[in-house]
This record gives sequence, C-alpha cells and structure tokens, in this order.
Amino acid sequence: MGLNDALNKAKDLAGEHPDQVNQAIDGANAKAQDAAPDQFDSSIDGAAGKAQGALGGNADAAETTEK
Repeated sequence: MGLNDALNKAKDLAGEHPDQVNQAIDGANAKAQDAAPDQFDSSIDGAAGKAQGALGGNADAAETTEK
C-alpha cells in the first residue's frame, strides 16, 4: 500500500465518521491553543478548519477556544 492509498483510505474512513473527525480536530485545536501563545490562535483555528475540510468534516465547526 502506497502513501496515496493510505491517504485515500484515511479520507474514506474520515468521511464515514465526520462527527468523530470534528471532535478529534476540535480537541487538538484546543490543546494547541493552550500550548501556544495567544498570537497564534487564529492560525491554529485556520489549520483546524482546513483539516476538517480536507478530511470531509465540517470546516465551519472549527471551534475557537478561549484561554
């Protein structure tokens, strides 16, 4: 199995479980915002939104987390 095959399989699985994808990305988003200085919050939110969009999740569901 090549890298493209693994990526496509991951996208397929993520598409079958969008709620779990969104929950995992939101959790990672919150942890990253806790660990990084406040000046990076908008960049972290943007990355979370792109990740959700790329994996078939709801990019609009990227939550902003207050510190």
